[in-house]
Amino acid sequence: MAVNKGLKSLAESSPNFSNQALQNAINELKIGWVIKSIELDTAIEDNTVLTTSQKNDLKDTINNISYLNSGRYLNDLERHTDKIIDGSIIPGDPAITGTDDNGQGTFLEILQTVNSIQTLIPSLYGGTAADKNRSVNDHLGTLNNIFLETEDSTRPVFTTLKESITFISNANLATETALETAYDDLKDFINSTRDDSTDFQQTLDTFADAVATAHTNFNNALASEPYLTKREQLEQDRGRITTQVALEESNLTSLRSYSETQSNNLAYVSVAEDPTLRRLMARVAQDSNWQSYVNDYEANQANLNPIYTTNTDSDKSAVIDQIYTDSGLPDVRDPLDLIAVANKAKRDSRIDTTGFDPLTAAQVITKSCEQLGITTANRTIYTQSETLLNNMNQEDRDRIARALDLNESANTLS
Repeated sequence: MAVNKGLKSLAESSPNFSNQALQNAINELKIGWVIKSIELDTAIEDNTVLTTSQKNDLKDTINNISYLNSGRYLNDLERHTDKIIDGSIIPGDPAITGTDDNGQGTFLEILQTVNSIQTLIPSLYGGTAADKNRSVNDHLGTLNNIFLETEDSTRPVFTTLKESITFISNANLATETALETAYDDLKDFINSTRDDSTDFQQTLDTFADAVATAHTNFNNALASEPYLTKREQLEQDRGRITTQVALEESNLTSLRSYSETQSNNLAYVSVAEDPTLRRLMARVAQDSNWQSYVNDYEANQANLNPIYTTNTDSDKSAVIDQIYTDSGLPDVRDPLDLIAVANKAKRDSRIDTTGFDPLTAAQVITKSCEQLGITTANRTIYTQSETLLNNMNQEDRDRIARALDLNESANTLS
């Protein structure tokens, strides 16, 4: 149910969704060589002379020490969230025509579909969407301050990242200064390009190799304490950022097909409620899992009974006791009442009652004991009656337990 307060004002305005919060957080990381690295990556990305192939080769060359190449992964992070906000992370579908964007995704579509998946997955698989790496933050965590906040005792990625960058930058290492110079030289050359030529490519390669060499030298300077711990933290933080971006990229680019598949599966389940359509699906489905589901549907449905539903093993025992009592059991309590015991034996599905009609109660009890493997030799009829009654009363409890297990099995997602 929607909250009405503020709804009118909301409808009369635009949300102006943006990744400004993330941009602000990245700005806090622009310290020392990171500033220069971001400027260089931006210059490469924005340049209109370099071809896509040249840009990719250049980026590969200067990414030799990836955790130091901060501009690459931080700008990639920002560009990734730009694509989420404008919906372009979901590419246009050639099958969708007649629109300006050829079916490109929208931020609203992303929000709605991610929301529906949070319900679809528990319905089909049990557990949560997070168990399938499909939680809200598995799609949108980069926009949802996942690097600025944590839900446990671990420290946020951007917090430790800033501390490490600041500590290293404050050391004023000569290798850091050399790296910043190499960044500026390559950036200035890129910004000065006007056309492509052999000489141009050779000079570009020279400046790129200088950056790669500076990366290596700076990395070596951080190979011992007090810098090594901070270097390792930088590596870990970069890994967490790139892993998150890769997860979101994979989830969002496949969002439509994934949601459609899960929605279709749930729709097929509803169709299976019709016995004729169920038989049809069993005949045309080629997958053994589908065949098992529809072929066993009726039997499993018959085993479902809400009174047998439990949450824990301790509840299971209590449910058995309750159902046993509610069923009027034990229906025979006195083993000396031979007629009552014999009549109960005739109702026991384990006992073949063929030929029981002319027998006396005592004879029925003895025959029943023999069928159930209960010793009768050298035992009085009353001892036999008591043992048989205990056996049948236990069978009543066991039958309830089996029904409970069948209900649990039929109600368990598998």
